[in-house]
Amino acid sequence: MTTSNESRPLSPHLGIYRWQITNTLSILHRLTGVALSGGLAVLSAWLITAAWFPGYFTQLHWALGTIIGQIALFGWTVCFYYHLANGMRHLNWDLGYGFKLDEVTSSGRIVILFTMFMSIFTWAVALGEVPL
Repeated sequence: MTTSNESRPLSPHLGIYRWQITNTLSILHRLTGVALSGGLAVLSAWLITAAWFPGYFTQLHWALGTIIGQIALFGWTVCFYYHLANGMRHLNWDLGYGFKLDEVTSSGRIVILFTMFMSIFTWAVALGEVPL
């Protein structure tokens, strides 16, 4: 017995879905996890060279002090705070809270605001603009 492909239901295509904050935050959570792994490798190299290879440490420290290095470090800071905040959001979901549409949207906005504030604050403290 053969069936016609015309009678089968089709899966919805991505074109019918509306892009939402949850899509973006989910993708960013995965990307920041990967970026944090890369940043951890750089941090490990920095610490290892500081302990055992002073010549390489000087070069790595100089590279991280350039504008490109500072941008990379700032990006790593943003990734850290985003992944932290969104991880706490996921933990809240694991406990069974925050699944209503308005709660999901507002918690996503809180994650973004927390990330921006803490990243800027951290760098302001590191650069000596905000005394502790």
